[in-house]
Amino acid sequence: MSKKKGLSAEEKRTRMMEIFFETKDVFQLKDLEKIAPKEKGITAMSVKEVLQSLVDDGMVDCERIGTSNYYWAFPSKALHARKHKLEVLESQLSEGSQKHASLQKSIEKAKIGRCETAKQIK
Repeated sequence: MSKKKGLSAEEKRTRMMEIFFETKDVFQLKDLEKIAPKEKGITAMSVKEVLQSLVDDGMVDCERIGTSNYYWAFPSKALHARKHKLEVLESQLSEGSQKHASLQKSIEKAKIGRCETAKQIK
C-alpha cells in the first residue's frame, strides 16, 4: 500500500518547461490544465500556480490578447538568457580579478615602508 508521492514545486516547474520546449507552441491556461496532467503528471489544480511562478521568474512569456492570456516559452529564449547570464558573470569575474590585483599591489606598496616585528600584541 504505497502512496503515490507528489511532485515538488521544482519538478513541476521543470516538467512545465518541458511541455513548452517539446511542443514549441503557444497555449492558453485551459489548454495547459488539460495537457499537463496527462503528459507530465502535474495536477490540474497546481498548473496555474506553477505557470504563474514561471511567468514571474521570466522563464515563460505571457501576453493578454483580447480577453485571453497566452503563454509561451521557446528553447532559444532560454539559451539567450543563459548566454547573457554567463557574460554578466564573466564580466563580474574579470572586475573582481582586476580589483584583487590592484589591492595586492597596494598591499605591496604599504609593506615597503614598514618593518616586521617579532612582538605579538595581546
